[in-house]
Parts: sequence; structure tokens; C-alpha cells
Amino acid sequence: MRAQRLIWILWPSFIVAAAATGVFFTLFDPGELRLFGREPGWSRLAVYSVGFFAFWAFGAASSGLTCFFQRGAAEINRRPPPPAARAEGCSKPDEPSATRP
Repeated sequence: MRAQRLIWILWPSFIVAAAATGVFFTLFDPGELRLFGREPGWSRLAVYSVGFFAFWAFGAASSGLTCFFQRGAAEINRRPPPPAARAEGCSKPDEPSATRP
């Protein structure tokens, strides 16, 4: 399940990073970019690479937050639902009335 969630996070963010890099560097020349008012002194390929990985990190953060917030409270807290919210006949495994088929 962990590998599946990792794929859910990294693959869409990779696609978004590729598109964002293409759009961003179509509009802005990497040779003319300034970092805090100064030229970073990197090659164009280095600027493209750093830009791609920055966009990928932002996309992964967004996808990761989406995966985190779609979970229910019981899954986050790792607690079973309260007895009133359980299905009829469903009890906690550690309760004495719990029977297993």
C-alpha cells in the first residue's frame, strides 16, 4: 500500500513538473534569470534541472497533501470507530464479546 501511495504522489507530480518546466522556460530565458538580484552563474542545463526538480517537489507536496487529507480520522489516528458508528455485530477484537468466524 505504501508503494502505491508513493506512485500516486510521484507520478502525477512528475507529469506536472514536465509541463510546468516547459511552460516556464518557454516564457523565461534561463540565461536571464536572477537569484536575489544576482546571476547564479549556472549553465542553462543546470537551471533547467533545478527548475524541473523544484516544480517536481512542489507537485509532490501538493499530491502528498491530497493523499494525506483524503484519509479518514480512524486511519490517521489508527483507532477503531466508536461503538455507535460500527456496523451491527461488529466489535473490537480485544472486547470479550468479540467472536471470530
